[in-house]
Amino acid sequence: MINIAVILASTRPGRRGEAVAQWVMKHASQRDDAHFGLIDLAEVGLPPLDEPLGPRSGQYTHEHTRAWAQTIAGYDGFLFVTPEYNHSAPASLKNALDRLYAEWNNKAAGFVSYGVYGGVCAVDALRPVLSHLEVADVGAQVALSMHTDFTNYTDFTPAEHQTAELAETLDQLIAWSAALAPLRTAS
Repeated sequence: MINIAVILASTRPGRRGEAVAQWVMKHASQRDDAHFGLIDLAEVGLPPLDEPLGPRSGQYTHEHTRAWAQTIAGYDGFLFVTPEYNHSAPASLKNALDRLYAEWNNKAAGFVSYGVYGGVCAVDALRPVLSHLEVADVGAQVALSMHTDFTNYTDFTPAEHQTAELAETLDQLIAWSAALAPLRTAS
């Protein structure tokens, strides 16, 4: 069975991502083609990058990095729930990505983004980073607008079509995660 991590990227007080991640998990849990686990970066609590060697070395000196590596290694794919901050992804997500290398390799990623314009700039900023980490990102994505998918810019009330967008994103993510399995086994 494919294991997918839903990674809640925002660590900000008052963040909107918790409601979005719970919506994702509600729909994902109804599927029988993968297992889903929620990882909240606010709970992981990674400090700013503090490893003396680059992640390609695989030599992690800090327990928090070793624990993070073990967590990520256990998944076949990732669905990033990310806001858009200043036309990019949050620093908490970039920090989490930058700590590891091999643990990300030969896996797939999808996106559920949110922001004034749907968070699409955050996703555009993440795609080349994930490519360098040898993560295959799927084309389908969910882009949630603060104007139409949140009441008063605070309460998450997704438009009806977003459920179909999520299903398509999950379909692609699971298919790509399964297709990359032979590469993970070989490495």
